Amino acid sequence: MQEEPLTVDEVAKQLRVSPETVRAWIRSGELEAINVGKYLIYPSALEDFKERRRTGRKRDDKQDS
Repeated sequence: MQEEPLTVDEVAKQLRVSPETVRAWIRSGELEAINVGKYLIYPSALEDFKERRRTGRKRDDKQDS
């Protein structure tokens, strides 16, 4: 089954950033998108982006050390 691509506005709303920030990530190559007159982002590309930008560890993980 094919993933339904997301618009810049949908991604911006999900990540709580401005659409211009999303476009900047796309232009810099940080976020993969296709350009069909407007940018479209596949959910798998968004998940990859979020995983690369993930920082730190959960507080609970520190207690296990």
